Amino acid sequence: MNGFDRDDAVDRLEALVDTVESERMPVPVREVWAFGDIALGLNPVERLDIYVTKDVLMRDDSGDSGVDVDELAAEYDIEGIGKSVRADWAAAHPEYLRANANGHAAPEKCLAAHLLGDDEPIHLEVCNSPFEDNVTQRLRGAQLREDYTQLLDPRGVCLWADGTTSEEAFRKLRESELALPTLSQALEMLGLDEADAETAAQELHAWREQQDGVTVRGDVV
Repeated sequence: MNGFDRDDAVDRLEALVDTVESERMPVPVREVWAFGDIALGLNPVERLDIYVTKDVLMRDDSGDSGVDVDELAAEYDIEGIGKSVRADWAAAHPEYLRANANGHAAPEKCLAAHLLGDDEPIHLEVCNSPFEDNVTQRLRGAQLREDYTQLLDPRGVCLWADGTTSEEAFRKLRESELALPTLSQALEMLGLDEADAETAAQELHAWREQQDGVTVRGDVV
């Protein structure tokens, strides 16, 4: 799939927010953001960048669902059901269960499987930290590692938070009304000097151009 027409990209975001709002997710979701190309008014949108803020599942809220967690774990050879992801969600949507390299249920991969098609040109970021907080956290980490592909593009817009959809944000996206700086300028505003900001922007753009289909990245702050 080769990108989205702008209206189609906004429609896709609306559909994703509707799904988050109306369906049981593998973990509680608190925010949905769009960032990158879609926030800049570009048309077409080559890749759709989405950020989801989720809660770390400290205690499963499935209640008395009657789900046999041990049986599910054995059947699908995935640990952490009822701990990393909700047990009732896993029982209802085993087709969306995904594990990390250690064989434990991976919330970010489960969310991607539930929310996205296999070949959509979409990048999903999932973290327990709000978007704006994680932008600065990831910038510090990228500087320490000297790996700017780990950056979050700070130019984002909140579409949905704690059960409320921002109709104004969707309107501005659809009508390309957001006035945002270039990536290097945005990184300078966060404290990078001009040369480092330009290098970081180039590295992040190069990384994005290498991605294809659905990509997902999760972290815990």
